[in-house]
Amino acid sequence: MTAEGAAGEAFEGGLLDEPTTADLRAKVTQAWREFAASLAGLLPTLDPGAHVDLTLDPTASGTGTAVYSVSIRVLPGGVVEALAVGNAALPQEYRMDRAAVADLVALGWSPPGVLAGSGDSFGLRSSQDKASSLATVITRTLRDVHGAPHPAFLVYLVHDENDEPIETTPLGTARHEPSIDTDLDDLDDDSALAAALAGVTDDVVPLDERVRTVVATMSKTTVDQLQVDADGDIGIRAGSAMVFVRVRDNPPLVDVFSPILTDVEPTEQLYVKLSELTNRMPIGRLYCAQDTVWASIPVFGRNFQATHLMLAVQVMTGLADELDDRLHGEFGGKRFFGEGDKPAAPKAEAEDGHRPGMYL
Repeated sequence: MTAEGAAGEAFEGGLLDEPTTADLRAKVTQAWREFAASLAGLLPTLDPGAHVDLTLDPTASGTGTAVYSVSIRVLPGGVVEALAVGNAALPQEYRMDRAAVADLVALGWSPPGVLAGSGDSFGLRSSQDKASSLATVITRTLRDVHGAPHPAFLVYLVHDENDEPIETTPLGTARHEPSIDTDLDDLDDDSALAAALAGVTDDVVPLDERVRTVVATMSKTTVDQLQVDADGDIGIRAGSAMVFVRVRDNPPLVDVFSPILTDVEPTEQLYVKLSELTNRMPIGRLYCAQDTVWASIPVFGRNFQATHLMLAVQVMTGLADELDDRLHGEFGGKRFFGEGDKPAAPKAEAEDGHRPGMYL
């Protein structure tokens, strides 16, 4: 992944430095802080020989066969060694450019082969008493260089030198590799939520059924009571906006989208505004198709994870409700629910006849 796709600028320079997404920006930033703090708290508790493997889930991030990862190993004497993936282990189209490599070096990583035993990976050596600084470096590597949009897109495994799992406290909203139950408890204190979603990763159950279970549980309703239109899209009211959840079969994909404005004039100023906002978003995009402004966040259906859909729905419902008011004030058009809460025109289709998702 190149540096131009790194998420660092989004977090450090202002996600969408406007009131519309102030809450979203704060939530994403706080999630990364909690992840770093959890990692910093974990490292001093590990015995020599313990490993912590952190990976950006390629099925959720759209990185194909590229696996961006950081592996941490505790050595005798409180020494901690970390290895970050190098270009030799990445497909050609996903290799890091010079700017990304420079960012790694600036964070303190040694180039591949410099640290003894690092091989083709970037290496870093520290100590358990400097766990806070090390956790910050690793967090910034995963977020800013590897491009993880949120800790929920990370999977981790803690094990000893014999590859036996080690029970630990959760690393924020990152997903423990063997199970997602812990993550669900972290996202919602209601234990019934974790119980209700415990089986949604079962590939035997059709994807659309799993998606409906997640949305119904989040909405505190039943699957039968969900608002489903003639297209099979699940509708979720979000203030003056409407958010839809659509399941696609080929490729397996869940599209969380919203028609922010309809009947809007596609001016150059509008395109510039949407481009600026999209560039600062942690996940998803904004775009104009014909006379409709759309917001879209995709979730991969292959190896479906409930936490990813939950994050997408939470982001979209907050974003759509705030952004439709602001863009309406600047560019006119119609919000989905205008005066008297009357719906606007039927859902418009994109230029090619369907609403496209955008791979992260």
